[in-house]
Amino acid sequence: MARPPRPPGHIRIAFSLAAAVLLLLPPPRPAAAQPAAEADVLIAFRDTLRGPDGAPPGALRGWGTPGPCRGNASSWYGVSCHGNGTVQGLQLERLGLSGSAPDLAALAVLPGLRALSLADNALTGAFPNVSALGVLKMLYLSRNRLSGVIPEGTFRPMRGLRKLHLGFNDFSGPVPESITSPRLLELSLANNRFEGCLPDFSQPELRFVDVSNNNLSGPIPAGLSRFNSSMFAGNRFLCGKPLDAECDGLGVPRTGMSPMMKIAIALIVLGLILCAVGIATGVLGRRRRKPRRRAAAEALGGGGAGDQTPSNPKLNTAPAVNIENAASTSQPRGGAGAGAAAGGAAAAKRQRRDEHGRLVFIQEGRTRFEIEDLLRASAEVLGSGNFGSSYKATLCDGPAVVVKRFKDMNGVGREDFSEHMRRLGRLAHPNLLPLVAYLYKKEEKLLVTDYIVNGSLAQLLHGNRGSLLDWGKRLRILKGAARGLAHLYDELPMLTVPHGHLKSSNVLLDGAFEAVLSDYALVPVVTPSIAGQVMVAYKAPECIAPQGKPSKKSDVWSLGILILEVLTGKFPANYLRQGRQGGDLAGWVQSVVTEERTGEVFDKDITGARGHEADMVKLLQVGLGCCDADVDQRWDLKTVIARMDEIREPEPTAAAAAADSSSSSS
Repeated sequence: MARPPRPPGHIRIAFSLAAAVLLLLPPPRPAAAQPAAEADVLIAFRDTLRGPDGAPPGALRGWGTPGPCRGNASSWYGVSCHGNGTVQGLQLERLGLSGSAPDLAALAVLPGLRALSLADNALTGAFPNVSALGVLKMLYLSRNRLSGVIPEGTFRPMRGLRKLHLGFNDFSGPVPESITSPRLLELSLANNRFEGCLPDFSQPELRFVDVSNNNLSGPIPAGLSRFNSSMFAGNRFLCGKPLDAECDGLGVPRTGMSPMMKIAIALIVLGLILCAVGIATGVLGRRRRKPRRRAAAEALGGGGAGDQTPSNPKLNTAPAVNIENAASTSQPRGGAGAGAAAGGAAAAKRQRRDEHGRLVFIQEGRTRFEIEDLLRASAEVLGSGNFGSSYKATLCDGPAVVVKRFKDMNGVGREDFSEHMRRLGRLAHPNLLPLVAYLYKKEEKLLVTDYIVNGSLAQLLHGNRGSLLDWGKRLRILKGAARGLAHLYDELPMLTVPHGHLKSSNVLLDGAFEAVLSDYALVPVVTPSIAGQVMVAYKAPECIAPQGKPSKKSDVWSLGILILEVLTGKFPANYLRQGRQGGDLAGWVQSVVTEERTGEVFDKDITGARGHEADMVKLLQVGLGCCDADVDQRWDLKTVIARMDEIREPEPTAAAAAADSSSSSS
């Protein structure tokens, strides 16, 4: 049988070279998960979770079609998205998850996953394997029942880890060295059973560390000495700054008594001696006075020893007594043992009250004061809103502060509330009002912030002072509000509505008329029913339906309403309503624009607008783009900021500068 003809030599050589090159090439990598594949990955992960009834939690059973992300919005519970339509974060908190921690390696195929929270559940067993999540930036596993030793190299692949919260579990063993990620910002290991020495933390960006209530020992690393001592409390054998316990040559706390402790003990002993002398003197004096009183009563013609009413009415007078002091110092008329027991119980109760009723300061380096200082300060009522009242308090030897009393802030317990307040206290941005301190009580909460000199945007717009806000100021204020909101989106990606209550009365103006946002990120601590009734984000069109809920773009809708309010000078009617009702302002503006009467929209008090009419129309279109009732068609925040940055701010005039100066001084 004849052989088939062989190909020419140059073809054989080329084929051999191609085959060799193919052999040398690395095997093809699997493609990153696309949106459809991401849906499959999340549903498969959900099916491994177990709620209280042994099935996947009910809140996650709505995962299905459409996919998890449409732009940067998500209709899936607990899912947040990037602007390119990929999954950014999973917030599966308070779902009653039980059993062993799920296999997190299944999420490694989600290329955009940056934040994962399984906090506040009932997960048990060992720490989950996170080695496959090398790009994860935030991991929250606090308040579960996880236990055991965390392997040393657990966090080595996660070089970009920025926030790690493992508090209130039952982990034991040494703190792994790999936990010191070079980009770490926050670390919470509180209320576990970690033991041994702390690793050397030298990250300059580290902002928060809490290792309290463990079994740690040895000297505190120098890189952690700048933090508050309460972050290291509850570890008997830790020593060094910021704790009062000094380290000896072996790196353990000195057992000798400090001079301050000796002085305190001496004062206590002296006080006990003086109390004993006072009691003895009082008893002897009472015995001596009894015969004199009996003789005086007989001389005045009074009754016997049992009669407690003097015959002379003037003898019944007594100096006025402060009711509060009397109630706190009075004791039962029983024996000495009963009085001591009642006094001890009252003292313990007062101690708990003082502990729970004290101001907790968040900002380091701020002047400290007590609630009594606020009560003594000159106060001025600034206003009353849906949540409570605001007061300006000018301290005797300090700055003016604003105290807000919140009535319906019982969405979480004390520990969760404190943790969220600390999270807000770490936010730093020129367009965000920093939280200075807070006070937690069951019936009400107090939040203390700085006093901002020019008040709120609403006061100027609707208090016959709108002429102070020329076109340049209004544009600058809105740009600042958008930048502050963008910072909240960046720093609080786990919140569906990072602000939640954006409106003109929560936009404050400093001395340079720059926007400063207040009352932000309060949705997690507010009672859900109250949030749905009064918070602005819950009035977005997607919340109107009975089962409607806010989306990642609900804050954008609030920003759009704010833009339209600033441009038109009209107060949005929806702010006055209780319940989930959308705003009328956007509909009115849209109808006027549709009828080509755009000139009638703008506030007549806007000065300095000559020559900038086209820019005002551009900003009006931005506001309408934010207020689109269709969430999918509504602009995302990045687009809003990009469009606003395209509008140039006019140069300030001499008259405007003079108006700024006079307004600030007044």
